[in-house]
Amino acid sequence: MPRYKLTIEYDGTEFAGWQRQGNGPSIQQSLEEALARLGQKEPLVAGAGRTDAGVHALGQVAHVDLDRNWAGWRLKEAINGQLAPLPIAVLGVQAAGDHFDARRSAVMRWYVYRVVNRRAPLTLERDRAWRLKRELDVDAMAEAAKALIGRHDFTTFRDVQCQANSPVRTLSRLDIARDGERIAFSVAARSFLHRQVRSMVGSLVEVGLGRWSPADLKAALEAADRSRCGHVAPASGLYLARVEYAAGQSESSLRGA
Repeated sequence: MPRYKLTIEYDGTEFAGWQRQGNGPSIQQSLEEALARLGQKEPLVAGAGRTDAGVHALGQVAHVDLDRNWAGWRLKEAINGQLAPLPIAVLGVQAAGDHFDARRSAVMRWYVYRVVNRRAPLTLERDRAWRLKRELDVDAMAEAAKALIGRHDFTTFRDVQCQANSPVRTLSRLDIARDGERIAFSVAARSFLHRQVRSMVGSLVEVGLGRWSPADLKAALEAADRSRCGHVAPASGLYLARVEYAAGQSESSLRGA
């Protein structure tokens, strides 16, 4: 069965998350149903990141095994035609070898968290960013973020329902940048714990608001105690931005187009 790599964008506002589940529509379910309407028997779409309810994606990656060969451009157009009018779009399709696994083959995942720092309500960015009325100190948050970089026990920033075997993760990047009233947190790691990014952003915002010092955030991390986590940022501001793969599984090395 030929395997295909899909690059996917979606607005997660009205979905129960990436993974197929019983409490509401999911991105995975929507893609599988679209493929079934194209004649695929029992399609299984495996994603690189299991985004939560309300979380968006700019570059989610998935793989799927199909019954027959497709030209990449034709499969992309066919899936998008079946997805309409849902806010899900397949941006690219590439044929891939059996060795490619969207989740296990990933070497880096990038998330972006968006904050709009203003008093006025959101209109165009409603459900797509976290509005914070009080001025945030970006320099203080950037200083505090340094303590999170590297390999740590992230229990403090791990949801109690997280099923990962270990709370230890290596955070490769955590950059914070302001552009006018918009603040972006860019976070990169090979893998994340359940709600780790939202937990870290919420705690950094405590620093930005002056409620915590950078030393307080470092102490919370070192405590390895979930009760020491600050406010968990809402799902609406979080985006799975892109997923990276090793050179042997990069886009240029995948078969076909």
